Amino acid sequence: MRRTASPLALVLLGLGVFLLVLAPMLAWYVEPRAKRTPTDVNITSVFTGTGSYFDQQELKTKDDQQLTLTRRVLGDVAASEKSGRAVWDVSQTIDNPKTRKLDDPRKSFQWTTERWVTDRKTNRPVDCCGSKPADFSGEAYLKWPFDVEKRTYAWWDGTLGDSVPLHYRGKAKVRGYEGLRFTGTVEPARAGTRQVPGLLVDRPKSGQVNAEEWYANSGMEFIVDQRTGRILYAATGPRMVLRAPGGRSDKVTLLESDKLAFTAKTQAEAVELAKKDNEQLRLVGGTAPAAAAPAGALCTVAGGVLVARGRRRRTGGAGAHAGA
Repeated sequence: MRRTASPLALVLLGLGVFLLVLAPMLAWYVEPRAKRTPTDVNITSVFTGTGSYFDQQELKTKDDQQLTLTRRVLGDVAASEKSGRAVWDVSQTIDNPKTRKLDDPRKSFQWTTERWVTDRKTNRPVDCCGSKPADFSGEAYLKWPFDVEKRTYAWWDGTLGDSVPLHYRGKAKVRGYEGLRFTGTVEPARAGTRQVPGLLVDRPKSGQVNAEEWYANSGMEFIVDQRTGRILYAATGPRMVLRAPGGRSDKVTLLESDKLAFTAKTQAEAVELAKKDNEQLRLVGGTAPAAAAPAGALCTVAGGVLVARGRRRRTGGAGAHAGA
């Protein structure tokens, strides 16, 4: 028995059905699962600005100095795959002109390391995989959640050791690319202790004392890509001082800057990554489904018509042969 439909008709019909099924799958199943915090990150962000720092060799605070804050983020892919979480190792250094030349985090003016573990969908912290610090909290860090809302977010401040509210302030552009702007401040708060000569904090007869470290921030600013939560621009105004144990007045300024902000290079890299991420999400959640649905309908109709014609020809041909 001969086939009543050509191979082309069957191919078109099958392709059409496939595309019609694919379109909603891309929009409702694949695209939401593409919105997951990446695990294979390797990003370096650099902030620069002028400020003051305490020179431990000269035992005095130097003003109007070039300061550099460098934050490196490296994803632990193996731990992420095993746990299903986003595991990021974060290293942050603050350098003055002297330590910047050494290019060694161990010799930086300040060096901190953390291990952030978050839920890849919600961006919330998760206690696993050796996360550090143990009290890591908040909902926005080096990355905001996907589909950022125009509301206040809790930002984790590692220096403070707590989360800080950042308030939505409208839209802003970075290198022509639009994002949502958030700002916040930190009132002076005790952030730890440091053993120093008592003379530095007006305790000359005490020898070495455990001076109190106090931290404040005059202004944090972030411009964030709304769809992906990627930070396009960041600025911070840290102030760290020493006080005598139980004292209420600042005795030594360890670090102070009105503004350390993303360099032009870091901004450009962040914008390019945001554009790339948005293109991928639009392709999966918008462009591809929008193209697949009509293409699938067209192929299905065309295939159906060819199949029907093939059957009619077969039926007509059989009748003519019987009459002869």
